[in-house]
Amino acid sequence: MALMDSADSSHRRALELTAGFGGHVVLFTTDEVLAEHLSFFSPAHRQIRRTAFRNAQLTLENRKVRVIPQSHDSFLSGMALYGARLDKGYSLTDCVSMAAMRREGLSDVLTNDKHFEQEGFRALFRP
Repeated sequence: MALMDSADSSHRRALELTAGFGGHVVLFTTDEVLAEHLSFFSPAHRQIRRTAFRNAQLTLENRKVRVIPQSHDSFLSGMALYGARLDKGYSLTDCVSMAAMRREGLSDVLTNDKHFEQEGFRALFRP
């Protein structure tokens, strides 16, 4: 959300990090993350909802972003991790993302969410 939302307190940091990747890096996200993004902004007024919608559309159209499609298998892999970590407070979307990251061999994530670090990923927004 920080990368897409210029009002987000981490937006500037997200831009700095992604600019530092150079033109050869492909970013990954999931359909579930985009759904969470739109859900987050659903109570906002019309203009913010429009911006959130457009950002999701631009993400889907961006050739430098690979959006991993939602599937029953992705849901089940997220559910499996969720069930294995009932003591952690992970969201299902985070679990789906973590499972997808493992499948893709990814270790860095544009987040400040400590849950990703607890699973062995490097949260790029964390100190």
